[in-house]
Amino acid sequence: MLSGYRVLDLCDDRGFIAGFMLAQMGAEVVMVEPPEGLRHRHRGPYVEGIQHSERSLSHLTQDRGKSSVVISNDTELIELAMTADVLLECGAFEVDLELLRSQNPGLITVSISAYGSGGPKKNWPSSDITIAAASGAMSLTGDGDRPPVRVGIPQTWNFAGADAACAAALALYERESSGLGQHADVAAQMSYLSTSQFRMLGSFCLEPQEPQTRFSGGVRLGPLKIQYVHPCADGYVTVTFLFGAMVGPYSNRLMKWIYDEGGCTKKLKDEDFVSYANRVLEGEATPAILEEANETISSFVATRTKDELLQAALEKNLLIAPIADMTDVMGLGQLQDRDYWDSIDVSRVSGGTVLDTARICGPITRSTSKLIHRNLVAPGLGADTERIMSDLSRRPELNPAESLRRRPLEGVKVLDFMWALAGPAATRTLADFGATVIKIESETRPDVLRGVGPFRGEEGDPEGSFQFHSLNAGKLGLGLDLNNQEAKAVLEDLVRWADIVTDSFSAGAMKKWGLDYDGLRAINPNIIAASSCLMGQTGPMAHYAGFGTMAAAIAGFYPVTGWADRMPSGPYSAFTDYGSPRFTVLALVAALHHRQKTGEGQYIDFSQLEGALHFLAPALLDKEVNGVVATRMGNRDAVFAPQNAYPCIGDDAWVAVSCETDEHWRSLSLLIGSAEIADLNVDERRIRHDYLDKVISDWTSSKSVADAEKELIAAEVPAHRILGVDSISEDDQLQFNEAFIEVAHGTCGTSWVESTPIKLSATPAIVTEAAPTYGQHSFKVLTEILNYSEDRFVELAVSEVLK
Repeated sequence: MLSGYRVLDLCDDRGFIAGFMLAQMGAEVVMVEPPEGLRHRHRGPYVEGIQHSERSLSHLTQDRGKSSVVISNDTELIELAMTADVLLECGAFEVDLELLRSQNPGLITVSISAYGSGGPKKNWPSSDITIAAASGAMSLTGDGDRPPVRVGIPQTWNFAGADAACAAALALYERESSGLGQHADVAAQMSYLSTSQFRMLGSFCLEPQEPQTRFSGGVRLGPLKIQYVHPCADGYVTVTFLFGAMVGPYSNRLMKWIYDEGGCTKKLKDEDFVSYANRVLEGEATPAILEEANETISSFVATRTKDELLQAALEKNLLIAPIADMTDVMGLGQLQDRDYWDSIDVSRVSGGTVLDTARICGPITRSTSKLIHRNLVAPGLGADTERIMSDLSRRPELNPAESLRRRPLEGVKVLDFMWALAGPAATRTLADFGATVIKIESETRPDVLRGVGPFRGEEGDPEGSFQFHSLNAGKLGLGLDLNNQEAKAVLEDLVRWADIVTDSFSAGAMKKWGLDYDGLRAINPNIIAASSCLMGQTGPMAHYAGFGTMAAAIAGFYPVTGWADRMPSGPYSAFTDYGSPRFTVLALVAALHHRQKTGEGQYIDFSQLEGALHFLAPALLDKEVNGVVATRMGNRDAVFAPQNAYPCIGDDAWVAVSCETDEHWRSLSLLIGSAEIADLNVDERRIRHDYLDKVISDWTSSKSVADAEKELIAAEVPAHRILGVDSISEDDQLQFNEAFIEVAHGTCGTSWVESTPIKLSATPAIVTEAAPTYGQHSFKVLTEILNYSEDRFVELAVSEVLK
């Protein structure tokens, strides 16, 4: 879909997934490397544990589909940049981006950094854990009696890299009309902010909200203990036991099943968990009921296996998911049925001493266009230098420039059936960059996130949820009862109007309204349609309903997050919901590119599970070729040492510290007055990690987080205080990057939303309004966009189509 574009990829592990994602979409991606190779080639794990630049599992997974060119001076980089459409960089090279853009006016440059290219922290040393600390979610993850924890396999740069891929695709689409390049800036802190699931907006609430505190495998929300993780007969499962109109029925069904199996009292079975949370707020129910339910669930699942519980979830439509380790993931039938796994030739780097071929993560999404590139191979160091450097005549193909530049997606029309989190986050990005997005909703089937806090004002106000406000900002709200027969004609007119139709229902839901891809094409032959759900539209788990907490469990994020001596804590809440929008946005923008060139629409089938596995790709390959199953180890890292969150003066006050290099360690040891251990190498530091944690903690515990952070940064040691809902809005770097924006709202007057992490220099995102209220724009959509008469509008309202 992106064939014809050349991307120069100067990124190491700080964003290398961006180039891989663009390669799968068809772009020509050229890795630009120093003579020794980019740093991730020299970081484990390795095939057979043998260190070599061609054996790095990070390289083998995330550099697939790229060429490799070795350069030795700035002139060669300038010559290469003249041939390129896009340049991705993360600080691995010193690059004069302005110079490159001045010499190649069509060049799009994308910078990935920890905090952004401007602001007070732009030069701060960083590591995955310090970015996680700066982004909020870490404060909510782990056990309350221990330090907060990060996700055990580094994730922050994956989020930033995925955003960088989207930035490149958006800027390329804009260039088709303007003929000009621009610069995109992506800060990992901003990208990873989404993993707090808008909890950080709680600092803007007008009324006191129930505090949320961490505990392993769940979260405490005021007096309520929301427990996701439970031990079962052969491991652990997650059980999503929540309340409200959309999730409460699942909880009621679970209690009925447990009762039918003799596992709970009739009183608990008859409890209405749809209304439970509201009744607690009104004093009509007690937290003790939920405590009893948690205990009942734990006792019930403890005698059943992961597979038994998964099968029951599929048969009875329950929100239960097995917590899968890397072995479980590699054996999951859903992935095999969908032919997910690609393969690579391992023998070329192992000498044939391990598997000849190995399974490796497959397509980031599926498309009827058949243009998602599969079975790609990572290049040898410098393998393509002679071929590419011998012909530097290529130049970007540019259309004549227009006098007025617009946001990339202005004029693109989206009919949006997305609900909950992952889907709406994707269409929110489209709206940010200019698309007209009509969100279909009904008071008879409200979006589940209307009932999820934090709330701008009154707790539980369906028009006051910050999550809903943020995810649907900038969209037009059309109230439409899809089950009313008279809605069919309206839907068909909307499909004729649209360029893109999106949904996030489980398989088959759109078909009953005549809105599956065949139905859409019959109305609009060139339509682009996209479905986003947990498991994809095919396979034995296609109808598996649920949320990102469950996909995160099945994908393997839970076993690697938490403490080795305790049950897995898992990442905070619906983790795969946070990364998924990036894949959906890239697929949709790439589809627009393809349609612009060919006139062809397509259908995109996105599986949260399949996309998320790319964020764990090296660990999955480690299991495949080395038999190593990743597990949790608190905040420690498989490569660096020491690394942890250390206590400071105050209640739940922590500073995250990471020593990625010997230089970092030497600076830290001298700062804390431990010069006698300054020369320990990384292997020695790993062995003595417990001791080093104590030495560092002794130093930090006598200081405030502000003082500890200040001294560590002055010593050029990667560090950051762990920000939470009570402190993150005061972070000067997030303020500089305008992470939180005050916008208009239909009933609240004003509200706050999170801004996009994608910052385009010439055609930036614009957000002026929060999510629509119920049916807020129904009259506008029908009379101004579909050109219905006012009489026709009244007829539809009287027949209760518009509700």
